[in-house]
Amino acid sequence: MPTTDTSTTGESGLAGHQSTPVSTAPGGGTASSHGTEQDGSISVGSVPGLREFLVHKRAALQEREAAVAAGAFSEPVVLRAQASAEGRTGLRRIRIRDHQILSDSLPSFAGYDLGPGSPELVLGVLASCITHVFEVVAARLVIPLDEIRVEVEGSIEPRVGRPGFEHAPREPHNISYQVSVTSPATSEQIEVLHQTVEAECPLLALFTNPQTITGSLLHTASS
Repeated sequence: MPTTDTSTTGESGLAGHQSTPVSTAPGGGTASSHGTEQDGSISVGSVPGLREFLVHKRAALQEREAAVAAGAFSEPVVLRAQASAEGRTGLRRIRIRDHQILSDSLPSFAGYDLGPGSPELVLGVLASCITHVFEVVAARLVIPLDEIRVEVEGSIEPRVGRPGFEHAPREPHNISYQVSVTSPATSEQIEVLHQTVEAECPLLALFTNPQTITGSLLHTASS
């Protein structure tokens, strides 16, 4: 697994590789442009975009690392999500903090196609997580990126349980992803970025490592 450096020196921490430094505007602000300057620095801001965001992302990561080092997190963070079925439509409304996501089925499942199905959402969340970790690692290693796009694909077997498909997987399977990046960085830097993302992405770990899930049921009687 590639070794990374979370220090604030602007070095990538990759043996034999030097990260591209971020140029700084007078007064401490970040300078700005869409391209890489002749001296190799990343200038950010005349054309706002992902490169500019990664500068701010790096600053936020440094603050977070400092908070972790100072003991701001004494235990794991508990994440919560809730889903409920809507009357008349069966639409699933997912609530996470102050956010809502609608999930629905296709008409072949008596749905109205008002939102993606649960297996589709799972693949979308995986794509989102991979994209985010590319941002995180690129910001930490000071690798300029102009675009990140992740496409995830998986299969689901609608004939599961029928004769000949008794042992077919019920879960999405044959999952693959493809990342497309636009960047002035070298191919070697991008490959190290990809390897580091694969080692650090929490949802890639969720999909590839065995998990323990516990469940319970609360029954409320109704007339």
